[in-house]
Amino acid sequence: MARHLLPPSGSRRPAPGRDSRAPDPRARNTGSGLLRAVAGLAVVVLILLTGWLHSSGRWPFGVAAGPAPVVETAAPGLGRPVYRVGRATAVAVLATLAVKGKAPRTNYDRSAFGEAWLDADANGCDTRNDVLRRDLGNVTLAPGSPCLVAAGTFQEPYTDRPLAFTRGATTSAGVQIDHVVALGNAWATGAQQLSAVQRQSLANDPLNLLAVDGAANQDKSDSDAATWLPPSKKFRCQYVARQISVKAAYGLWVTPAERDAMTTVLGRCPGEPSLPSGYGP
Repeated sequence: MARHLLPPSGSRRPAPGRDSRAPDPRARNTGSGLLRAVAGLAVVVLILLTGWLHSSGRWPFGVAAGPAPVVETAAPGLGRPVYRVGRATAVAVLATLAVKGKAPRTNYDRSAFGEAWLDADANGCDTRNDVLRRDLGNVTLAPGSPCLVAAGTFQEPYTDRPLAFTRGATTSAGVQIDHVVALGNAWATGAQQLSAVQRQSLANDPLNLLAVDGAANQDKSDSDAATWLPPSKKFRCQYVARQISVKAAYGLWVTPAERDAMTTVLGRCPGEPSLPSGYGP
C-alpha cells in the first residue's frame, strides 16, 4: 500500500514548476519602492534646504576675497591710469567697486575717448600695433617699419582656436583689438566724469585691450559681463578679472547684475589675481 508523506508542520510544498530558492519578486518590488521613497524624500529636503539658505542670505556661498588691494592715485597725464591698484585677488578688487545703475548714454560718442589708437605710451608706435605685437606670435613687420604688424598667429582667447592675422583691406578685420571694458559700457559706468586725457588713457591702456576674433568682438559689442562672456569658458576667469582691474584703475562702477555675474564666474576661480595697468610706473 502506498503511503502519502505529509510535509513537516509549518512548511509549504512549493508550487509546481517554481524553484523554492528563487528570490520572491514581491521582496524586490518592496525594496525598489523603498529606494524611490527615500530618493524622493532627499529631493524634498534638498529643495527646502536650498530655499532656506537662499532666503537667509547664506547662499550662494560667498567667495573668500583675501586682503584688500592698496589703491593710490596716479600722477595725471596721458598714458597713466587714474588709480594704481596693488596686487590682490580679483574678488577683493571687485569688493572695492561702487555698485549702481548705468548712467544714460544719450550723449555718448566714440570721440569722447580721443583719436583711435593713439601712441599714448610715447613709444613711437600706435596702440593697435603695440597690442598686435604683444598678443601675436610669429610676428612679421611691414618692410621698413619698426611698428606695423603685417602678419602673425595666436591662440585666440575668446574662442580658444588658432587664428592667423594678415594685414590687408579684406583680411585685417579678422583680428580686432577689443576694449575688454567696452567704451560704451565705460561711458555709462563713470567715464563721463573723467577728464578727456583720462578717457584717452583708458581707451589705449594695454590692460583694457586684447587681440581677438573679429566676429566674437562684434558679437560682444558694448556688452558687460552680465550679458556677454567669452564662448571659451576656460578664459572667463581671466576676462572678468581684467574687466574688474580696468574698472578699478579708472574709478568706474559696476551694475548689480554685472557684479553678480562677475561673482559667479570668480566663484570657480577665487584665487584669480587682478592685473595692473598696462602703463609703466
